[in-house]
Amino acid sequence: MGWLVLLVVLFSALPILSGEGAFVGVNIGTDVSNKPEPMAAVQLLQVQQIHHVRLYHCDSKMLLALANTGIEVIVSVPNDQVVGIGQSKNIATNWISRCIAAHYPETNITAIVVGSDILTVLPDDAPFLVSALEYLYSALVEFSMEIKVSTPLSSSIILDSFPTSQAFYDHSWDPVLVPMLKFLQQTKSYVMLNVYPYYDYVQSNNYTNVFDVVIDAGYYAIGNLNITNAPIVVTESGWPSKGNASEPNANMYLASTYNSDLIRHILSNAGTPNHPGVAINTYIYDSENWGLFYANGMPTYILNLTASGSLLANDAVKDLTFCIARDGADEKLLLAALDFACGQGKVNCSALMQGGPCHEQDTVAAHASYAFDAYYHEKNKDPGTCDFKGVAILTTTNPSEILTDMLILLVFYR
Repeated sequence: MGWLVLLVVLFSALPILSGEGAFVGVNIGTDVSNKPEPMAAVQLLQVQQIHHVRLYHCDSKMLLALANTGIEVIVSVPNDQVVGIGQSKNIATNWISRCIAAHYPETNITAIVVGSDILTVLPDDAPFLVSALEYLYSALVEFSMEIKVSTPLSSSIILDSFPTSQAFYDHSWDPVLVPMLKFLQQTKSYVMLNVYPYYDYVQSNNYTNVFDVVIDAGYYAIGNLNITNAPIVVTESGWPSKGNASEPNANMYLASTYNSDLIRHILSNAGTPNHPGVAINTYIYDSENWGLFYANGMPTYILNLTASGSLLANDAVKDLTFCIARDGADEKLLLAALDFACGQGKVNCSALMQGGPCHEQDTVAAHASYAFDAYYHEKNKDPGTCDFKGVAILTTTNPSEILTDMLILLVFYR
């Protein structure tokens, strides 16, 4: 799993990921193999009506693919680049030139996040964090670009989170947090939190979920440092659908329950008990075992989003998705997959036989696309049925139309 695991979702014809006042976005990872090509990934984002994404690093091909789509994009500075940018304004300016100015405004970049969980993951790098924020922001001003700059903090640095009115940030980080929060307030940026209730379960008679506890605790902790007007954005949240033997709570049922409830809660614009009606824009985490979709775009599990029943994340567009042979796939692997689909897979491949209506386009890829899509539909588009050991890919182009077009060309040029 991974990558489009990220695709948080559209399970109805309604633009459910962009509720009025709040939205649920997705993180697009970079460390998972067999991920879709950028244009295919963006096409799937559009099909799923996903309007907010966060890139884990400066991915020029992905940024180009996102151009002129209207999708709002956050671009991340990886942790290993924070010190260099924090030490040199020139490095910061070069990064902005290469990663932002080269793509803006055609690509709708709205924010830059500098590292992630630096205080807890790389504490020795923390002294460079504020200067990195300031240098990047200064470069944006020089390029006349109005883009937010912030950094995701782990919610674990919030202490005494219940009751939330007692919450405060670990004061050992005041030399970094105080100037950072002042910077965010002055530049009208966001306080970004990574929130994982899976790791920190808290019970309370006043709260129906730990997520709200963390958000309100975050606001109180900010307030204790005299920051009162910087909104919180959740840059990462989620629940693992799979874990090892020591992680019994990492399973598909709890993952589906958490993410379904989270999405419903965010888009309801209910806010939190202490901040009712305040939007909590949230991005679902993307990593192996944590996302909502497999790398081929198929849903990892069923999301329960309505009182009337369960819906797959791509139910609204199920008639628009098809399974075809991946471009450049090894022909021997395609043949093996084709044999499986027409044999053990019990697909009726008679149309591909000599004299059949689809035989004229006599290539392994074309025949495989026909068989893959038939198998995919016969399995009711269940997760994992469009993979065939990596030689198949999800698309919005009907393979029968491809076969028809190719047949017309063959007839015309004979």
